[in-house]
Order: sequence, then structure tokens, then C-alpha cells
Amino acid sequence: MAHRSTFRTLRNKDYTRMPWKNGGGETVEIAVFPEGAALADFDWRVSMATVASDGPFSIFPGIDRTLSILDGEGMTLFIEDREPILLTDKSAPLPFPADAATSATLVGGPITDLNIMTRRGILSHDVERVTVDDTFEIAVQGQTTLVLCASGALGLEVADESAALGERDCLILGTEKGKLTLSGKGLCYIIRIA
Repeated sequence: MAHRSTFRTLRNKDYTRMPWKNGGGETVEIAVFPEGAALADFDWRVSMATVASDGPFSIFPGIDRTLSILDGEGMTLFIEDREPILLTDKSAPLPFPADAATSATLVGGPITDLNIMTRRGILSHDVERVTVDDTFEIAVQGQTTLVLCASGALGLEVADESAALGERDCLILGTEKGKLTLSGKGLCYIIRIA
């Protein structure tokens, strides 16, 4: 019987590129579920986008999103019913409803953001920004877990299997429980989808 791997490694060079829903830029889709789902019918989606000018965000009805800045000087977000918030590459990931009217003003030139979205009422998500300097352990609690290497290079070990992530590569773990060990030097985002 063939051994089934507990994870899947996605490489930056293989990601799918597509126009924004509102046509205002380009998105790099890292992973989506169900696989191959369109923007109107995904349960969860992880993507990166380059924002090169000020303007409105696409509206996604019934979706919750979390935004992080991967590079660039940052942007000020104007989210309906909230005070403006400055988001930089040092900020904690910012959760907000993807169906709230939202626009952004760039601080000083283009940025690249990391965008996690889940369908409200079906799934929820949590995003953690982690700096790895030597080793870092994560308890995997039985939900889908993704690790995106934002910068640097990381080694990963889980259930006697190992992988290496370069910049912007991503690892997807299934719903097994256990321990994930990260090693090396880098900045990563740990995304848990429940």
C-alpha cells in the first residue's frame, strides 16, 4: 500500500495568476477549496495581490477575510464602520468582513498583501505571523493548516516527513493532529481553517 503524505507543498512559481474581481489589479492564487473553485463558490481561498494604486476593494458577500502586508511601506485601510487603520509589514494580520465597503490608500508605493478568505457560517480562520530563528513548534489540532514562508527559508517536519520552503512557498497540512516543527530563519504566516 502506498504511503499517503500528510502534507502538500505548493511552489511560488506554480501559483495561478488572475485579474482582481473588480479588475483593478492582479491576484496570485496560492490555494483554494474546493480545488478549482471560482471566486463566487470557494469555501476558503489564500492569495497574494499587488496593490499599485489607491482604491476600493472587491466586495465578497458572505466572506470573512484577513489581510497582511508582505512587502512595501503599507496602506491605510478604510473599512465601513471602523476607524482608519494603518497596515504595514510589521502589523498583526487584520481580520474584517469582505462584504464591508473597504478602500485603501498606499503609504509610499506598491505593496504585496496576503489575503485569506473563508465562507462565513461554514468555515472560520485564524492567521498568525511568526518569526522563526532556529526552531518553532506548532500544535496541529485537526483543522486544515497552511504555512506560507513570507521571507527567508524554512525546513518543516511533521509525522516523520520533511519539506523545505523557499520565499512565498506554501505547505498545506490536512486534518491530522500532531506537531509541526519549523526550522531555519524566516518569517511565515500560519493559517488555520476550521
